[in-house]
Amino acid sequence: MTVEQAPAESLGTASRDWFQGAVVYQIYPRSFADSNGDGIGDLRGIISKLDYLQRLGVDVVWLSPIYTSPQDDNGYDISDYRNVDPLFGTLEDLQELTDGLHTRGMKLVMDLVVNHTSDEHPWFVESRSSKDNPKRGWYMWHQPRDGAEPNNWGSAFSGPAWEFDQATGEYYLHIFSRKQPDLNWENPDVRAAVHDMMNWWLDRGVDGFRMDVINFISKTPGLPDGPKADGKLHGDGTPFYINGPRIHEFLQEMHREVFAGRPGRLLTVGEMPGVTVEEAILFTDPARGEVDMVFQFEHVALDQENGNKWRPKKLKLTEPKQTLGRWQEGLAERGWNSLYWGNHDQARAVSRFGDDGGYRELSAKMLAGILHLQRGTPYVYQGEELGMTNMTFGAISDYRDIEVLNHHREATTHLGHTDAEVLAALAPLNRDNARTPVQWDASRNAGFTTGAPWIAVNPNANHINAAAQVEEPDSVYSFYRRVIELRHAQRVISHGDFGMLLPDDEHVYAFTRSLTEPGSDGSADRTELLVLGNFSGAECGVELGEESWGGADLVLGNYPSDGGAAAGGAVTGGPSTADPMRLRPWELRVLRRSSRR
Repeated sequence: MTVEQAPAESLGTASRDWFQGAVVYQIYPRSFADSNGDGIGDLRGIISKLDYLQRLGVDVVWLSPIYTSPQDDNGYDISDYRNVDPLFGTLEDLQELTDGLHTRGMKLVMDLVVNHTSDEHPWFVESRSSKDNPKRGWYMWHQPRDGAEPNNWGSAFSGPAWEFDQATGEYYLHIFSRKQPDLNWENPDVRAAVHDMMNWWLDRGVDGFRMDVINFISKTPGLPDGPKADGKLHGDGTPFYINGPRIHEFLQEMHREVFAGRPGRLLTVGEMPGVTVEEAILFTDPARGEVDMVFQFEHVALDQENGNKWRPKKLKLTEPKQTLGRWQEGLAERGWNSLYWGNHDQARAVSRFGDDGGYRELSAKMLAGILHLQRGTPYVYQGEELGMTNMTFGAISDYRDIEVLNHHREATTHLGHTDAEVLAALAPLNRDNARTPVQWDASRNAGFTTGAPWIAVNPNANHINAAAQVEEPDSVYSFYRRVIELRHAQRVISHGDFGMLLPDDEHVYAFTRSLTEPGSDGSADRTELLVLGNFSGAECGVELGEESWGGADLVLGNYPSDGGAAAGGAVTGGPSTADPMRLRPWELRVLRRSSRR
């Protein structure tokens, strides 16, 4: 057996079927639901909302980190991998949550953060204690170069990627915060310790992992200087730590040591900034035994100048169609896509890609349909199913995110920008937009907490909240239920081919899904879907050439006048009552036709 190819029979390829039709719901615990009034969401708060999640219809719940942590980066700086931070509860609470999900037919995926630890983790405390400590080699220590940092890399959170340790006279690498030292994955003891920890969680009933920046774990030997752009204080180290030379070897070893041979249906998704389609095919090909799917970031960088989130630009619809279409095509034969508009690191989807003003509900529903009906596993970020929007922050003191605070300090102190300039640049795409508390009702603090919330609640909670939507048949929440139910019911969505239409149209996102399966009498049954979404506030015509969908059934629509397709409960079909080739503002129409051959 080589690291390039593992025997397919050992990888459980047949078990992939389940997640092709599944929907994942991401919970950012500190902002989901607070049970004890301290202003921070917790595990018991999540437990209290399990029926809400079950009603929504999701299959998997992914928790952002709840491990013991100093909370420098909201839990992505872990000081104990095998315990729950008291902010969130106890191991017993987590077990109750796990059992509650399993009882309801849902799975639990935990965040795996192993590119780095907290500087307060016992491993790092030992590592920095002396140069000859046995754990010194567990982290990336280097001597100064000409009395300064070992290379010119910048941190993702501003400043240099190196921190000097006065006691031992060396620098340690931190791609993120200085309190997040990078582990040295070249050390086999590190890898064995990580594998042991992962097995410990799986033995406790966890159903898989979302792997934080997992394609950063292999660094290029020698750690060369990165290219330095004009106006930048530091070099770009990403060419030397994204998809490094041993990344496939490390992930295949992890699969063999942790996942191979385990009974049950697990889920592994690798967060991989900078990953390409070609690389993703290798990462997600089941015959190679690495991960089930990856998070790529191409489509969420399209509204930024040269990938700089603090320089937002107007998005053209042809750009995400080109990018997402390329991913659909690239992973059609091997591998698998993950589908998302937003998460805890991205601004709110309806504010970014839709219209969070007068067409908020319609555009939130349309975005859901366009995403969930593509080929791949869709992810719903908490509050997205309610159409939650970006927050308006005033002063820099209103923010909580370390990325924002560090950028503001660097931009105003070292780059010569005014406070007003920086705040204006921060507003559209900052991460705190997605981290305001989930809006449960119209009461004080939106029903999130009885105390003072750790970050302000969006004032629009008085009319955008779960209590107003769960029983309302035409709400955003009810539409998410229907699109998830449709995905579960129609194999053409989970297993069918994808075909992009109208790639040059700047208003309409259009694609088909098609599946041919053998019938019981030896014939072939073919099912086709036509998905149309108007990404504008004006009525649009749709030109499909000679292709006719007249008489096709309308199976999903986001306008109330769509009758059965817009009513609560089960998805129902019927002849389309509107011209499918004319779309109203922010309209979604999904048509289905079947034939036998």
